[in-house]
Amino acid sequence: MKTEGVGTGFESGGDRRHAGESARSELAADAHRKDVAVCGGSGPSGDRLRLHGHTGAGRAGGVSPDVSGTFQADAYVAYDSFFQDPDRGMTEVGCWAHARRHFRDALESDRARMSAVLVMIAQLYKVEKIARENGLRGEDLRLAREHGARPVLDQLHEYLQKMQAEVLPKSEAGQAVAYALKNWKALTRYLEDGDLPIDNNATERSLRGIAVGRKNWLFFGSDRGGRTAAVLRSFVSSCELVKIDPPVWFRDVLGRIADHPINRIDELLPHRWAAAQA
Repeated sequence: MKTEGVGTGFESGGDRRHAGESARSELAADAHRKDVAVCGGSGPSGDRLRLHGHTGAGRAGGVSPDVSGTFQADAYVAYDSFFQDPDRGMTEVGCWAHARRHFRDALESDRARMSAVLVMIAQLYKVEKIARENGLRGEDLRLAREHGARPVLDQLHEYLQKMQAEVLPKSEAGQAVAYALKNWKALTRYLEDGDLPIDNNATERSLRGIAVGRKNWLFFGSDRGGRTAAVLRSFVSSCELVKIDPPVWFRDVLGRIADHPINRIDELLPHRWAAAQA
């Protein structure tokens, strides 16, 4: 797996990335800084790694310009610059969990129409559930989505376009519709590739450990400490992704890494270590 620099001293690889943010409060002047987690890997059909980056005083826009491939996140404005330069080779992938959240928030004020949208989104997730239960990946999953999800998305798109002319733009319903239509291309891009997930929930979940941990850590002490924590958390999260016990992996790898050939060091990455143990 190719190794690249992402953000501030952050190790990554593969051609698919997912991003999420976790706000934190500090006693320093930069109290509104954020941790940004970026998850990389080539998807369920290939290598699987989960990686975290510490941005220091920077923000999400500080991701290295050398990074390319697909990038899945919510429609956070700081990410827009990633996709404006075609030479960069970064492709935006939307998150249906974020889109759904907007419609759910508008449910109380426009129950009939928001309920109809939520039912259609639920149908998209039903396609994913059935595919997951049948172990579909890669091209098989893409075909399942083409047959099961695309007709629903076509119906949903038509319904949203019709609704846009009927709701107040600044209402919760209007903003939910505008969000979905504005990001429609990104939201439907997962249909093109079976290795792309329907949402970014895995990355959001990976941030919870950091958010809980901060109560004990309080602060890293320096940006260097943040980078070290990002590397360690990347290893732990990658172990969790392939369902291996992180302490077991650390103990084995640290015990033999000194004698392992440097040109085969990627054999010790969690997903490949797990395959070798099987």
